[in-house]
Amino acid sequence: MAPTTNARVLFASVPKDFPIPGETTVYDTSQQIDLEHVPLNGGFLIKTLVLSIDPYMRGRMRAPETKSYSHPWQYTNASPCNSQFNSVCRLVGYGVGVVLRSEASDVAPGKYVYGDSIPHQQYAVLANVGGLTFLERDPKLSWTVYVGAAGMPGKTAYMGWKEFSQAKKGETAFITTGAGPVGSMVIQLAKLDGLKVIVSAGSEEKVQFMKTIGADVAFNYKTTDTREVLAREGPIEIYWDNVGGDILDAALEHANIFGRFLMCGMISGYNTGYEPIKNMHLTFGKSLTFNGIHVLRLNDKYEAEFYSTVPTLLANGEMKYTEEVHQVLESVGEAILRVQKGTNTAKAVIVVAEE
Repeated sequence: MAPTTNARVLFASVPKDFPIPGETTVYDTSQQIDLEHVPLNGGFLIKTLVLSIDPYMRGRMRAPETKSYSHPWQYTNASPCNSQFNSVCRLVGYGVGVVLRSEASDVAPGKYVYGDSIPHQQYAVLANVGGLTFLERDPKLSWTVYVGAAGMPGKTAYMGWKEFSQAKKGETAFITTGAGPVGSMVIQLAKLDGLKVIVSAGSEEKVQFMKTIGADVAFNYKTTDTREVLAREGPIEIYWDNVGGDILDAALEHANIFGRFLMCGMISGYNTGYEPIKNMHLTFGKSLTFNGIHVLRLNDKYEAEFYSTVPTLLANGEMKYTEEVHQVLESVGEAILRVQKGTNTAKAVIVVAEE
C-alpha cells in the first residue's frame, strides 16, 4: 500500500487570551504514513474515529514553565515538527480510535480504545495502553457519545456528584453551564436524587434544552440577573460550578448553612484571567464545604459503575444528551474557540473518520 496523508492539528503558539484558529492551532497535511509498514516498535497503530473538544484544553495551551494540574502541550515555535511521529507539537486529548495493527500482546487489532492521549491526527502509533480503556459500543449509541455523555464529561458529572454532593431529597441545587455535557448530566442526577434544580446557561436555546431534561428553574444568565433568581428560588444547598467569577460570588451569597460547593471548572477565567472572589468570608460564616473535582482521581473508584450504568441509560433514552458534531479534523481550532467563548450549542465532537 502506498503512503497516505496523515492529517493532524498542531499547537503552534501560546494564545494571549482566546485561542485563534490558524495561529494557536494549525491544520497540517504535510505528513504521510505507510499503514502497512510503519514501525510499531512494540506498540500499536490506531485510526482515530472521534475526538472530544473540552474546556480544559485551554489550560494546556501554555508555556512549559507555567505550572498547572495538566501537562502543557509543547508548541511548534519551541520544537519544529519534522516527524510524522513527533508528539511534541501535536494536540492530544480524549478520543476513540480503532486498532489497525499491533505488536503489543495486550492489544488486538479491531479493538476500540478510549482515553486522554489520543492524538489529533488521522493515524497514530501508540507505545502502550497506559491511560486507555477498551470499549464496546452499545449499538444504539454512536462513538461520539463515548467522548461526551458516556465519556469524560459524563464521568466528571457522575463521579463528582456521587463522591461529593451528599444530596438529600428536597434540597436545592444550582448548576452553571447546565446545557453542557457535564452540567446536563448533573441536572439529571440531581433530579433522580429528588432535588429542586436551578440552572443557568448563555442562550435561550440552551435554556429550553435544560427544561426538557428536568430543570425546575432555567434561565439565561446574560439576560437575567443571577442574584435575583437565587434570592427568589434559593437558598441553595449544592452549587456545581463550571464558570467561577461573579456567579460563584452570587452562589456564595445565596448558599444555605452547610452548603456544598462542587468545583468543576471556572471557564470565565480561562482566557482573560480570573476575577477575584469577594465573598470567601462566607465559607466560614455559613460553614460551607468546597470540593474540587478531578475526574482522573475518581476514575478507579467509579469507572466500572459508570460504564455499567450510564451508557445503558443513554441508549434507552432515560438520560438525555445533545451534541454539536464537526465532521472534519480541520475544524478542531474553530471548535476549541467556540467552546471557550460558549458559542457552541452542545457537546463539541470532531468526527475524524468512520469505522
